[in-house]
Parts: sequence; structure tokens; C-alpha cells
Amino acid sequence: MTGTTAGGLTRRGLLGAFAATLVTSAPTYGNAAGFLRGAGDIRRIRMYSGRTGEKIDMIYWIEGQYIAESLNQVSYFMRDWRTNDMKTIDPRTIDIMTAAHNLMDTSEPYMLISGYRCPKTNAMLSARSSGVAKNSRHLKGEAADLRLNSRSVNQIAKAAAACRAGGVGRYTSSSFVHMDCGPVRSWGS
Repeated sequence: MTGTTAGGLTRRGLLGAFAATLVTSAPTYGNAAGFLRGAGDIRRIRMYSGRTGEKIDMIYWIEGQYIAESLNQVSYFMRDWRTNDMKTIDPRTIDIMTAAHNLMDTSEPYMLISGYRCPKTNAMLSARSSGVAKNSRHLKGEAADLRLNSRSVNQIAKAAAACRAGGVGRYTSSSFVHMDCGPVRSWGS
């Protein structure tokens, strides 16, 4: 996408300028709730996929606006890796993931275990495990299962729960945390 802003800058150029100053000037958020209400000028998501080997590190929000091209790239990254089916990932889920990440004060990217799941994949996983909901939010592009090597499942879950913005599931035996933008609730140990 090569659209220009009112001042003649390309969106890519604007992103580059903001990215260059991100490390030294990014705002610090006292809590995730403030962050989710738009208390910052820049939002950035960092993840990698052990399944596909892909990595993503991008700014997806600047000055109160989502960047459509970045959201499309996040949705592609979070596609069903088994089938390559893709669904638009709800930006609220991305915001929760980002806010929780910021609360943990780590530069380590999330490892994406599962993002969008097509109906066939979800049915297969549901048949194998009682921990997979038949009507999962993964089917709607509203959920992510994530891991950080530098943080425990409990630390990640506490950060996500502090957002008070969706569902948080602890899967300690599998070493990941589920985050979604559905009703506020929690489960697991």
C-alpha cells in the first residue's frame, strides 16, 4: 500500500520515522486498561511462529488509528498454519496481546501457538482434546494462544487478566496462555 498522507508522506515513510524513534520515545503505560482506551500514540506487536518459522514485528496503530496494511499482515501471520486459511483478526485481540506484553516489560516476542482456526482444524482439535471449545473464538479470529520463554504461564495470564478486556485461559501443562476479546472470564490452572 503506497497511500500518501495529507502532507505528502507515504504511510511506509511515516511508519519508518516512528519506528526509528520507538525505542527511545515509546510511552510507558501504567496499566493495560489505559492502554486499551487509546492512551498511546504507537502500538507494536512482536511474534514468531514455531510452526511456519515466520516472524512479525510491526507497528499497527499510530496516533489513534489502526494501519490497515499492518492489520492485514497480522491476520496473515495468524492464519491457520495447517490449511493456510485466513480470517481477519479482531484488532481488540491484538490490543489485548500488546497491552499484556507491555505490562510484562519484556522485549522477547510472543511465540504464536494458535491464531485463527478454520472449522476443519478446530473440529479435529476438539475431537482430540476436551480443552478445545467446539465454538472457539479462534474460529472468529478473536483469539490467540501464546507463549513467552522468559515468563511463566501464570505471569502471562496475570498480565492478560489485568487488561480486563476478554477471556484468559491458563494451559500450564502445555505452557501457553489463551487470550481473546470475548466476555471477561478466566479458566485453567
